[in-house]
Amino acid sequence: MNRLNTQNFRPSKLVNGASILFLIAALTSCSLDGGTPQANSNQTQEEQNMADSQREYLSVSNDPGIEPTLGKPIGDAPTSLVSRDIIVGNGDEVVSTSTVTAHYQLISWTSGEVLQSSWANGPFTTTLDRVIEGWKQGLIGMKVGGRRLLVIPPELAYGSTGGGPVAPNETIAFVVDLLNLQ
Repeated sequence: MNRLNTQNFRPSKLVNGASILFLIAALTSCSLDGGTPQANSNQTQEEQNMADSQREYLSVSNDPGIEPTLGKPIGDAPTSLVSRDIIVGNGDEVVSTSTVTAHYQLISWTSGEVLQSSWANGPFTTTLDRVIEGWKQGLIGMKVGGRRLLVIPPELAYGSTGGGPVAPNETIAFVVDLLNLQ
């Protein structure tokens, strides 16, 4: 029976080098921010926007017709508009000239608190030319019967002055249930 002579066995420099490279790669791929995607100098804005569009921002229930339950915002606020369908509707699509009837919840990104909700007082009806830019851009293409999450940076919301319950320079989120279009 052949036995391995461990006294004369020495790993090659190649194996040692590969082990060190593997360890460095493993350690540098770890993050301390809970997995929040980070832009780097080699990443284009388009690549960062794609990463933003794929990450989870806050959990939203997907029970149609029932006031949504929300989790707390996750990670850093995005720097560009996020528009994500939670429930895809099957009705007509919102266009820039639409009058929308919807239920909504407005959430502070900083605190995670619901600042306003139409669910207690009934749906909200408006034209898109009378809402913040984040709604104008974020609702286009949404279908009646759908639920959509909008995460809106300050420059597309209430800016440096804030408005109502929204603080200056605050990122906000809306959960919108689209009920009807005119």
